Amino acid sequence: MPELKITDDLDILFQALPPHITSRLREINRREERLEVVLDLGREPEARFPAEAVGLSSEVVTREDIEYVVARVGAFTEDNRAGIERTLHRISAIRNRQARIIGLTCRIGRCVYGTVDIVRDIVETGKSILLLGRPGIGKTTKLREVARVLADEFSKRVVIVDTSNEIAGDGDIPHPGIGRARRMQVRRPELQHAVMIEAVENHMPEVIVIDEIGTEAEALASRTIAERGVQLVGTAHGNNLDNLLMNPTLCDLVGGIHAVTLSDEEAQRRGTQKTVLERKAPPTFDVVIEITEINSLAIHHDVADVVDRYLRGLVTAPEIRRLRPDGEVEVVASQEIGIHRVRPLPPFRTEQLPESAVPQGRELRIFPYGLSRNKLDRALSDLGLRAQIVKHADQADAILTLKAHYRRETGKFQDAIAAGIPVHVARSNTHQQILGILREIFRLNRLSAEERALQEAQAAIEHVLYTSEPIELAPQGSYLRRLQHQLVNQSQLHSESVGLDPARRLRISK
Repeated sequence: MPELKITDDLDILFQALPPHITSRLREINRREERLEVVLDLGREPEARFPAEAVGLSSEVVTREDIEYVVARVGAFTEDNRAGIERTLHRISAIRNRQARIIGLTCRIGRCVYGTVDIVRDIVETGKSILLLGRPGIGKTTKLREVARVLADEFSKRVVIVDTSNEIAGDGDIPHPGIGRARRMQVRRPELQHAVMIEAVENHMPEVIVIDEIGTEAEALASRTIAERGVQLVGTAHGNNLDNLLMNPTLCDLVGGIHAVTLSDEEAQRRGTQKTVLERKAPPTFDVVIEITEINSLAIHHDVADVVDRYLRGLVTAPEIRRLRPDGEVEVVASQEIGIHRVRPLPPFRTEQLPESAVPQGRELRIFPYGLSRNKLDRALSDLGLRAQIVKHADQADAILTLKAHYRRETGKFQDAIAAGIPVHVARSNTHQQILGILREIFRLNRLSAEERALQEAQAAIEHVLYTSEPIELAPQGSYLRRLQHQLVNQSQLHSESVGLDPARRLRISK
């Protein structure tokens, strides 16, 4: 992977700040870490870094200091944002009730060349891509680099709809960081959706790049553009795909959700209630990329399939990509995890039971004793396995039963074991337990990091529910902790992250 090249035009921003503040910033000399300079009337100025804020002067900010900055930056628009021409810096104003500026947030804009390499293969496919992540994690930086690569390296007609001038900078001439891509500015934020449609109708783009899709009108405009065959690359409010699905304004970006009433026969076949949630339409965006950390991504390659599974109570693990310190991209292969909201726990096994093997050359024959055949069918389907369900034990290659039946009729099962038919025992007649049994039979029990983390969380949940005693889990990264939080919430327990990285972990309590 090529080395990242960063340009920040920091000296140009320094020229817009009062001299005594600029001299202090140069003394600190943490150029690459700096995020913002904050000037609030009557308070000491400060520089904000990812993990701390540093004071810049013992003297408080005066009206003269604020007016000094305002006179040296562009005009403030209706969203109280201004910039410095041909740079990516953003200056945001806080006003009093008389509309006079009493505070400024000077956010440092950087153009980072090379950030797109971690998802270059996805960008090349021509699929529409939606970037999600918390503020300040680098969504706009990646968006800018995608626009440049598509315009310069793939010679595509790229139009950027730049509402706040964060992608291509302030002024009439766009920042060179967008390459040959064209930029359309938006007079007022509420007109972004109209400019999106105008871009398609007037300028024949192959790709449209949009930052901060946040309203129903913008979501509808995005769908209209996608239906015309134009590739979309954008960002939206929300940290992850779950947030988007729960957002009634923006869930249309991933297909939307509506309630459907099933017939009695269909509900029985599916093993669900009569009223279920289903995806309403094809997703506007084909791929969703969650930026979990600055150098870590979770990628959902097939949004339609992911949403369909989610609405059926299943989870499809995303592909995790990380940028290692040596500059190489580490790809953690995506694994489908067939679960019903909860990862399956290890099934109950009696020590004397032998392991079974899947017979070669034909389907495995399974005899379910006391287990729901519908649930067994569904579990096989979720795991993508093929097996024949038989009606008699002597026809079977494996017997599946419940712990209660095994204890009550031990002799019958011992006869089966003596005849060479392995017996697998589940604690309960649940989807999770049946999945666990099938994973064991088909030897699929090599767990991913996500499965191990969620198995640990599930075991801790059962401990807390049974003993009412709080418990702490093993340290995990932010993405796995988020999955653990979601699992705990479904059990109506309380969870919180405690400790500092790399030892940050979940604490679960009632």
